[in-house]
Amino acid sequence: MALYLTRFSYTPQTWDRLTRNPEDRRDAARSYIESVGGKLHGFWYAFGSHDGYTLWEAPDNVSMAAVAIAIGGGGAVSKYETTPLLTVEETLVAMELARTVGYRSPGA
Repeated sequence: MALYLTRFSYTPQTWDRLTRNPEDRRDAARSYIESVGGKLHGFWYAFGSHDGYTLWEAPDNVSMAAVAIAIGGGGAVSKYETTPLLTVEETLVAMELARTVGYRSPGA
């Protein structure tokens, strides 16, 4: 299964609701990814340009996209970005394959 890093920010209304009724959102996140056959590896809140980060494992891009679409369309987040992560081994294979691509710089 593939790993995905998600960065998200809540809307002000979501922060207001959570402040009035604090809730551990890990359980919700876990249920979302498990519904498509995946696993939640971590959930963190942060300071900075995003309010939080999650590390997910999903069977494929389509499954992860389904979770992202459902969360993004739910109205609780103002930003939601997902990055597929590659293992070192996958990246080494990609480097080997890159030699066969035959890239040519523009204007060369």
